[in-house]
Amino acid sequence: METKKQTVEKKKRDGKKSRGISSGIVILCCAIAAVCVYHFILGNPANFENGDPANHPLNGNMLGTFHKGGWNVAIVITLLLTVICLSVERLFALTKCKGKGNLINFVYDVKAELKKNDISAAEALCAKQKGSVAAIVDAGLKKYKEMETMTDLQKEAKIQEIKNEIEEATALELPVMQQNLPVIATISTLGTLFGLLGTVLGMIRSFGALAAEGGADAVALSAGISEALVNTALGISTGAAAIIMYSFFTGKIDNMTYAIDEMGFALTQTYAETHNS
Repeated sequence: METKKQTVEKKKRDGKKSRGISSGIVILCCAIAAVCVYHFILGNPANFENGDPANHPLNGNMLGTFHKGGWNVAIVITLLLTVICLSVERLFALTKCKGKGNLINFVYDVKAELKKNDISAAEALCAKQKGSVAAIVDAGLKKYKEMETMTDLQKEAKIQEIKNEIEEATALELPVMQQNLPVIATISTLGTLFGLLGTVLGMIRSFGALAAEGGADAVALSAGISEALVNTALGISTGAAAIIMYSFFTGKIDNMTYAIDEMGFALTQTYAETHNS
């Protein structure tokens, strides 16, 4: 009966958990924004000779040069905007998961209360800290108190129950922490690939135009190459931004999981040292 009640409580807790912003919605909004940027900002007639987007960009005008990179530029801008939006969303989400106070201080404070065998004080610290880490530790503390009242289990079985509770609580919280990170990781590759694709297509167009004219025009060739290479620059920038943000957020998640592992070890160790059964 107790097991069923615990299962229901876990499902309720999981149902209340904020899943963050859907990456699909973010990508769609970013795609719309990217198309608007491509047509109305990069494709502004003021960026081109004689006010005609069909002509060459004005000398030194980078907006017009990026527009000449073709439709592929809009795709890469979509990926870049997606990285920016998801990074902002993850920053707020992981800050909330970490809790209100300093995570290292929280771990030290809870361990200090455990050494005193003051479980209620440790629970009060979790309530004050909030966030995913505190929720996992609180679940372990509740199981700790429950095991103290159990008389039909051996000491080793009780310690295993505490471990299992922490693992189950972690399994509920980790998806919230890791949401949208696979999308950022994928864009780290896609951004560079689409940038190179735009460059290759631009080079094909440039050399095809020169061949059709029947002669080599150095000015036209250099302009075409410049317009093609903007795809590479934009793609590499997008890929680099995605890699940096992915590494940053995975590092934050690792710090939280390390804190959870340390607290799990402290809980089981404290129970083993302070209880004979």
